[in-house]
Amino acid sequence: MSESDSGMAEFGMGEKLAFERTRLAYERTMMAWIRTATALIAFGFAIYKIFQMMPLAPGLKPGQHVVSPRAIAFLLAFLGDVSLLFAAFQHRANLQRIRALGLKVPYSLPFLLATFLAIVGIVVLLMVLFRV
Repeated sequence: MSESDSGMAEFGMGEKLAFERTRLAYERTMMAWIRTATALIAFGFAIYKIFQMMPLAPGLKPGQHVVSPRAIAFLLAFLGDVSLLFAAFQHRANLQRIRALGLKVPYSLPFLLATFLAIVGIVVLLMVLFRV
């Protein structure tokens, strides 16, 4: 493949490598957001399931918790999904800025993973919401 095919003909080798390092930094940042969102969603779901199977303390009636475990689980899963959504939009905007320079940027696998995780997060939210 010639340099004109790659879309980087006007840049030297140093600049090409700098753009590649920048792109990889964007990918690492997206993966960090994915880990954070996964932890929030999983922790929220775990709290929900643990308290769902745990017997109430003596003297408490159902729904008498100071803070509802269901509300905490929903909040954590919601925060995980929202953070993932914002990170995905930011990641896409970052890659678009690189493409605007005329550079060829491969498709982002972390973005695909974030999309899949967002779907899982929505399923978790629905499970908590509908008490599954």
